[in-house]
Amino acid sequence: MSFDAHSLERLRELGRQLPQPLPAPEPTPSAGAKPRASEKRHTVELERDPEQLFRELMKVSPDGTVPPHLMDRLRSLEESRLAQQARERRAPSSGQSAAPAAEATRRPGPGRSTTPRADPRLAAEHPDLYTAFHSLLLEDEEDD
Repeated sequence: MSFDAHSLERLRELGRQLPQPLPAPEPTPSAGAKPRASEKRHTVELERDPEQLFRELMKVSPDGTVPPHLMDRLRSLEESRLAQQARERRAPSSGQSAAPAAEATRRPGPGRSTTPRADPRLAAEHPDLYTAFHSLLLEDEEDD
């Protein structure tokens, strides 16, 4: 393709008038990284009461849909609450007689470890509760 002298001069003139390209944006150090525990997080990530978490999820969802990972978190919180309520119902009503016996079993003696051991059969029967508990421990470690 060939241009006459006038067209070629006009193209060069327009080329001088074009704006310079914008500098590339500098990537932020936290782009793509997980948020740190010290950074401010949304209420949905921090809430531990299943009823309040449900309310918060409905507030932030315009059409009522909730991502699967948040639904899993809600389920695990509900299951842990039900397990806690079941433990409280099984506990004897007079805490005075049970307290010394429980305290005696918690005291480390010679050759005893201070950390209680989990029964592996319980972990096999209730893997969802152990997973929920483990995730809560990790969240607590991040908050500290």
